[in-house]
Amino acid sequence: MSTIRKSVLRRGARVAGLGAAAAVALGLMSTGAANADTFVPLPGGEKVVNAGGVTAKIARNAESALVSPSLAANGAGRVAWVSGDVFAELGGEIPEEGATLTTGYIVGCQADITGLEGGLSADLGLDSLGLGGSLSIPISAGEVKFATVKSKTDLKPGVSAIQYRDQQIEVQGCGGYAQARAYTVLEIPGNHYVKSTLYGQPFSIG
Repeated sequence: MSTIRKSVLRRGARVAGLGAAAAVALGLMSTGAANADTFVPLPGGEKVVNAGGVTAKIARNAESALVSPSLAANGAGRVAWVSGDVFAELGGEIPEEGATLTTGYIVGCQADITGLEGGLSADLGLDSLGLGGSLSIPISAGEVKFATVKSKTDLKPGVSAIQYRDQQIEVQGCGGYAQARAYTVLEIPGNHYVKSTLYGQPFSIG
């Protein structure tokens, strides 16, 4: 084999090796980017209410969250894109002003929100924040806040729904672990006032 041919083959092998190394590096980079987001499927649930001539059922399904580090990359922020379907089925003596259905998320920083469902009230100091497409929630250690996704009013007998996809909730200022869980509140005014809440499963935002 000539010296020129050997040199060409050696150069080709080096180029092929560099190409393979680059491909491996790109593959690792792609894997790292994919692993930056965590998809969290969440179970559905339902709750039935019978009170004062009113029958109602609240249900949630197709709930999920996609959790990512914050673009600020400061260690105290993270983002969750949440999706879900919420339904209220009403029957019986619904007053003329109709019922109200509100759904959103409870967000806590270094606070265990798992056991909060028995005592959510104004005297807990929970902040209610409207969510217009996306929301940045400043939250410190030990704090718990509400992030309202959507509300529907004047609901009559029958089935009403709230559906949301990739609603962004950004947590800022939480240096410890953060949790969130869905909540849905059905309020029916009248002589026999009814207020019932359906909670979702808590999940970590990192």
